[in-house]
Amino acid sequence: MFTTLQKFRLCVTCKLALQGFQILADSWQFSSAFSNKVFFAMVDFDESPEVSEMLQVMSVPHVLHFSAKSKFTADDIYNFKERGIIAQQMFTWVAERNERWMVNVRTRKPINYYYSFKLGISLAFIGGLVYVLKWNRKFSFNKNLWAVLAVFCDFDVIWSNVDSYTGSPICSKQYTGQTHYIHEVHYFQFVAEMYIISLFHVCITLEILLLDTAATSPMIIINRKIMSMTCLCLVVIFFSWLLSLFRFKEHNYPFHILVD
Repeated sequence: MFTTLQKFRLCVTCKLALQGFQILADSWQFSSAFSNKVFFAMVDFDESPEVSEMLQVMSVPHVLHFSAKSKFTADDIYNFKERGIIAQQMFTWVAERNERWMVNVRTRKPINYYYSFKLGISLAFIGGLVYVLKWNRKFSFNKNLWAVLAVFCDFDVIWSNVDSYTGSPICSKQYTGQTHYIHEVHYFQFVAEMYIISLFHVCITLEILLLDTAATSPMIIINRKIMSMTCLCLVVIFFSWLLSLFRFKEHNYPFHILVD
């Protein structure tokens, strides 16, 4: 694997690829099928530039497979854009080229206690809510309570994978002076990008709540129609921006509304 880990390079994708590569190497090292027939090596571009020049590696991260019996082909280059940066995808690619040695090897991911903690918090919240509703049934018919719960669930869905982006930069400043807040690949996000997506989801949720309020409010009909149409238009606009952002990161996505 060719990568660069120097801080001044600002290559966050390199760090994510290295994490997956380390999981792959550790899975092989601690497996029962471990032998000296398969080796994993990592080369830092800044520490050994001559190796990258010799193999004509012009970009990082870059994963190559060298076989002792067959010639090097284009299939021996790992394609991050098609396969992704996930360790399991990298492992599948390596296993396809070393079936004889890695037939019974499985990936060994590090223990992640985030989901257990999240499950405990969710159960505690649900238990507390049931306890409150048991002693005061007026809460069951409180629209504000259910509105807050809807927004809370929306936040929970948005931030469900926030731990995957821990350590990500806020944005990226190019050598041309332009600042990018949206990353162009689908398997990575900037911190600013997460806030932008969260803002879009919050706006859509609030507009739907206002749309429900407009339909049941005691206002005159003309005001209710104006409020309903305004909220509906805003929902379409924000949802269109979400689709456009998704199309920017996933170029083969075919659907869009208003904005391409």
